[in-house]
Amino acid sequence: MTLGVTEDLSPDGGLPADGLAETTEAKQIEGRSLGQIAWARLKKDKIAVISAVIILLIIAVAIFAPLIVKINGFPPDQFNKLNKDGTPLLNTRDGSIPIGGLFGSGSSSEHWLGVEPQNGRDVFSRLVYGTRVSLLVALGGTIIAIVLGTVIGMVSGYFGGWIDTVLSRLMDIMLSFPSLLFIMALTPVVADRGQALFGIPDDNRLRLGVLMFVLGFFGWAYLARIVRGQTLSLREREFVEAARSLGAGPMYVIFKQILPNMLPTLLVYTTLLIPSNITAEAALSFLGVGIKEPTSSWGRMISDASQWIESNPLYLFFPGMALFITVLAFNLLGDSVRDALDPRAGRS
Repeated sequence: MTLGVTEDLSPDGGLPADGLAETTEAKQIEGRSLGQIAWARLKKDKIAVISAVIILLIIAVAIFAPLIVKINGFPPDQFNKLNKDGTPLLNTRDGSIPIGGLFGSGSSSEHWLGVEPQNGRDVFSRLVYGTRVSLLVALGGTIIAIVLGTVIGMVSGYFGGWIDTVLSRLMDIMLSFPSLLFIMALTPVVADRGQALFGIPDDNRLRLGVLMFVLGFFGWAYLARIVRGQTLSLREREFVEAARSLGAGPMYVIFKQILPNMLPTLLVYTTLLIPSNITAEAALSFLGVGIKEPTSSWGRMISDASQWIESNPLYLFFPGMALFITVLAFNLLGDSVRDALDPRAGRS
């Protein structure tokens, strides 16, 4: 009897060999959630990793803009005709500010990316602060659009009937608006009237809020239509029927059962909407209805640089490249996230 037991044990006196094999096999086939699978795919995607690193660097620049500019030593709104050591900028251009450096940009060991042709403001400082403004407007508008689109889409798809009819027609109306033209007409009027009515100083704070609101308000309808379609499908699933049979109310089912299944769609849409709002803010500032002087934004810098492209091409190059790299990084990350969350990806 004793010999039989000894023969069933592993060589080191532990669990039987069959038990070890079963334990190892169980660990190998351990299930993983969709989030774990998507995270594993993203870590292997070099484009996603590079894009995420670039985005994190851009966000860090926006957060620590005052510290970065303090190292440079030139505030973004300070007019400069001399370097910090008192030496003049070289070569006079059109009789305004003496400018030298690479391609007449005024670049030097102190003005790293040069200065503005007309007033000598440091381009690097304005580019750094422009990052903060562009991201703030884009993120604010995206949050408003995501919240409105998600709530309206789920309510429309879940309840159906006359509620669905009314909300669906509202989506159609919002999608039929020429939103860019409407934003161009609405933004300056609301901002200027608000400053006059409430006595808010003209320092672009109200204008920032108005830009966030209008971008979010005109950006929710497309997402709401996507969410509505998915809600129509999810409300017939077994887990929703089980929650109803246990007495769960509509709000519990919508926000506890349906919403978690929407998160992959919302995540992908968010990564694609942020760059769209960045370009929209740049376009509005370029057209003169977004951020006004002296606050810096990438669109405002591109607008100012367009009149100096022959004498100082680098003034247009730096904000243009910042806008291009940021939008490209967000779009590539959005594509990678979409592929990582696709349950059919990687299957033969």
